[in-house]
Amino acid sequence: MGNRTATQKHLEKQIEPSQHLNTSTSFQSLKDLPNPLYESQCVLHKHELLICGSYKQRSCYSYHILKNEYKFICEYPRGTKLWGHCVVKLVDNNSKDSNQITLLSFGGPAYTKKYTFVMKYVSIWSNISNKSNKLNNYNQWVPLTNNHNTIIIGRDYDDYIGARAVIGGSNNHLLFINYYKNNISVFDLNTFQFINHDILPTNNPIFCHCFVLKLENGQGKEMIKMNEEKNKHNYQMLLFCKKTGFSIEYDEDDNTFQFHQLPVCNDIASFYRYAYVRINDIILFFGGIGNYISKSVHKYSIEENKWMTFQSTLPSPLFNCIAVLNEEDNHIHIIGGKDDKRTVLSTHLKTKVREWDPSQIVMICLFIIYFDEK
Repeated sequence: MGNRTATQKHLEKQIEPSQHLNTSTSFQSLKDLPNPLYESQCVLHKHELLICGSYKQRSCYSYHILKNEYKFICEYPRGTKLWGHCVVKLVDNNSKDSNQITLLSFGGPAYTKKYTFVMKYVSIWSNISNKSNKLNNYNQWVPLTNNHNTIIIGRDYDDYIGARAVIGGSNNHLLFINYYKNNISVFDLNTFQFINHDILPTNNPIFCHCFVLKLENGQGKEMIKMNEEKNKHNYQMLLFCKKTGFSIEYDEDDNTFQFHQLPVCNDIASFYRYAYVRINDIILFFGGIGNYISKSVHKYSIEENKWMTFQSTLPSPLFNCIAVLNEEDNHIHIIGGKDDKRTVLSTHLKTKVREWDPSQIVMICLFIIYFDEK
């Protein structure tokens, strides 16, 4: 079980008053989705956004960022009831084929038939895809198996509606699953076994929430390297749902959790089912539902442990949508969802990261200066 004493009785930093930033932010409308959808899952692959099903809709599509077009990929197997499911991109440290990725999808309510599928994906826009489909059943959801045994992630009584998951571990082999009501589990993708189940120190229900790795890419590698020098493998995650916030630390060597409470500002404390995306040191939150359906945009600074509410907003109230960061062109895509009339939408928006994170402007300026001097 996790270390309960690690939960802070007094927050290290009190919640500061929300700062309202007046910025001329614009959202650009892109081509509508093939179908209205909400509670979808989406993964970035090069110039594609892979939209993997949605609430009670089994169809999967690829959106080509440069072409502003969609293509049908496949459907989940017949009988699969998608309801707040999870999709993550697996990391293959040994793969030299950058054209291929593997997706893992799982979910299901408590005491019902759960599902776990994998898809080897090759771009549906390429000629390689046509050959691979014939040879190796690429671009199809198939059951996860090990030595011909079907693997199902989740126990009978685990409720994965609105669950969230991230990949971590020293070899990117650990699947961290955070799910209703206040559970967190670790599934080893090498052995196909759960290695830890723990309970968050809160009575507030957690689902359809924000769950991210604290550090990724360059920053994450530095942190992992530093920990390895100390012969430690520690990984940190952040969780927000309504008025609940936690920093979660996992020690891979000891297989233990520690939980540290984080502040949540009043402006977002009643909300969940928002779109969210982590960009370096910040997390952006778009919309959500709580006391009302919101069109607000909020920012949490990880380093400063501080919240900000922007005056600029989404074009209209929105919840049950999903946000994806395209690091190559520094745009955030916001896909689907429901509006304040609870109408399911086919809208697809994008916005520039630098509209919400001024540090991106500084980085761009430094980049330009560097090349001008060369």
